[in-house]
Amino acid sequence: MKNSRRTFIKLAGIAAAGLAVAPKAALASSGGHSPVKANATAVHAEHWAMVIDTTKLHTAEAIDKLAAVCHHIHNVPKIEGKQEVKWLWHDTYAHTFPEQENPHLAEEVHERVFPLLCNHCENPPCVRVCPTKATFQRPDGIVAMDYHRCIGCRYCMAGCPYGSRSFNWGEPRLGLDTAKLNPEFPTRMRGVVEKCNFCVERLAVGKQPACVEASEGAMYFGDLKDPDSEVRKVLREKFTIRRKPSAGTEPSVYYII
Repeated sequence: MKNSRRTFIKLAGIAAAGLAVAPKAALASSGGHSPVKANATAVHAEHWAMVIDTTKLHTAEAIDKLAAVCHHIHNVPKIEGKQEVKWLWHDTYAHTFPEQENPHLAEEVHERVFPLLCNHCENPPCVRVCPTKATFQRPDGIVAMDYHRCIGCRYCMAGCPYGSRSFNWGEPRLGLDTAKLNPEFPTRMRGVVEKCNFCVERLAVGKQPACVEASEGAMYFGDLKDPDSEVRKVLREKFTIRRKPSAGTEPSVYYII
């Protein structure tokens, strides 16, 4: 019995070792190149950024329409009240830009509502405080999430100065219309935080973020490090502001006022 047990442990060890070296073996057999091929249509950037023209996108109805597109594509549950889960929503000028309040600001600007989402900051505090690295920053600047690593501690929510994250207090799948689920994007589970991801799954196949595509020219998306990109052109030509500059997070979302 002892011999058979030792044999089993030895075989298990060999199998584990085989699994450990398999990726290297595969790499060697492919001539030193990764066997995983990137999608040829994928779009890339050194640092992704977004510009929102609030002179074109400034009504609750228009923003809610974009939110509906975003939430459908990403299977965001519809939950009313304090447990609401949101990736894209709207708020007033005073709540959106509390540090840029001006008592003599044009009344028309004060009456607008502004689209809000994750700012994908250059210095994201949510990444620093996440104990499991479920929240991480990609090389292209996008602040992404690995839902499977999220333990629901909500440190990232406490660290985010923009309120851009939502926590699934209940079973989120109960808030979804199963007949309208998007099978190409995973649903989440109870106890997991979620937020806007700049549509990384669409960028990977050469598409623009869903909200940008549906905005009818009110939103721009591109490489902030490329002086010839559309976002850089817009930033040169238009005056823009960002949310809560004193937080030092350097948001990647700019607003044309």
